[in-house]
Amino acid sequence: MTLIKSISGIRGTIGGIAGNGLTPIDIVKFTAAYGSWIINKTNIKKIVVGRDARISGEMVNNLVIGTLQGLGIEVIDLGLSTTPTVEIAVPLEKAGGGIILTASHNPKQWNALKLLNDKGEFISDADGKELLEIAEKSEFSFAEVDDLGTVTKDDSYLQKHIDAVLALPLVDVAAIKAANFKIAIDCVNSTGGIFVPALLKALGVETVYELYCTPDGHFPHNPEPLPENLTEIAKVVKAKNADLGIVVDPDVDRLCFVCEDGSMFGEEYTLVAVADYVLKNTPGNTVSNLSSTRALRDVTEKAGMEYHASAVGEVNVVNQMKANKAIIGGEGNGGIIYPESHYGRDALVGIGLFLTHLAKFGKSISLLRSSYPAYYISKNKITLTPEMDIDALLVKVQEKYKNQPTSAIDGLKIEFDKEWVHLRRSNTEPIIRIYSEAGSETVAENLASKIISDIKEILKLN
Repeated sequence: MTLIKSISGIRGTIGGIAGNGLTPIDIVKFTAAYGSWIINKTNIKKIVVGRDARISGEMVNNLVIGTLQGLGIEVIDLGLSTTPTVEIAVPLEKAGGGIILTASHNPKQWNALKLLNDKGEFISDADGKELLEIAEKSEFSFAEVDDLGTVTKDDSYLQKHIDAVLALPLVDVAAIKAANFKIAIDCVNSTGGIFVPALLKALGVETVYELYCTPDGHFPHNPEPLPENLTEIAKVVKAKNADLGIVVDPDVDRLCFVCEDGSMFGEEYTLVAVADYVLKNTPGNTVSNLSSTRALRDVTEKAGMEYHASAVGEVNVVNQMKANKAIIGGEGNGGIIYPESHYGRDALVGIGLFLTHLAKFGKSISLLRSSYPAYYISKNKITLTPEMDIDALLVKVQEKYKNQPTSAIDGLKIEFDKEWVHLRRSNTEPIIRIYSEAGSETVAENLASKIISDIKEILKLN
């Protein structure tokens, strides 16, 4: 059993002993801490709650809502929803915050509480630390019987979210409808199975081949949208002669595409393609995290704009976007953040923008993919002893490469012309994760091997 209490929320595997798994006691304790923090911070006794379709979702939902009621908080329960839908609902409801019950791409035994502030954005590091302290000290005071909170079930946000996508100036419904796309979708039996078909219908897509759109939480494959988990939709796209495949994760904040020949568009390139379309129509800067493909920087600079890199994590990307007035940003895991809509990763917004881009491009999705710079990312790791000072080790690696451009805002990133290596320490294990990117898989692998060799050499000298 696993329970991870972090500044961004609480997540873990269902069952087990309190403190070792995501048990009812842990859910109540952390929800009480969050509700108390929201009241102290905003003086607003109103919170929006929504969940993905996980098997444990109803149980977790009941505990969360009951606890918030116990604090005297008014709950707006969106029921089966998506992470971006809850993010949109918080400011529209003038709520103090929001909780999304989802473990994102984690397997079915996991669940989590994702926590939002009153803007509908993920809480900051400082906020998360405050919240953890409240939870640790159990500093909550519950409401008297006459002051208990109420619950309002609201199923209007599916349509509100779709309407918000359709209202975006760069989403061209007429162009999408005229393209007469045939699209296969894999929604991994979660809430994407409700939201994605409804969005496609609203966008004028008449032919949709639905794969795993029953929102019952029985994930038919590993729900992370990686190539090895998407073999079935690739076959469906080819068998049905579909123009493309669309895949989302269980809470619909990650988006990736399958080309008409069954090959992967590549989740790193979801943001690249959408940013390319946005940049063609709106001048402005872009942001992605340090571990994302360089292709976004290339596309941005080709448009005469500036690219900026942030530390890994959605909060960090959003902060960097605000600081640099970015018009589009996100992460290489298929996460699109489009401030014209809201500051959160949103697969529905991504679908609207991407399909418009593809419709106006007028050729196949594989040709669109080939129009972008080709890079390959290699992911490796090196395991160290628990007593190893990883930070000191990274400083020595940085010293070795002092003549190269480096960034130490999140581990260490070293750039070699258009190639790079990013070293990040794990928060939970004595591991350094090593991401490298180059124009070919072999060069990317060799780059990682060289850095691993350097680390081993430094360790020998000590």
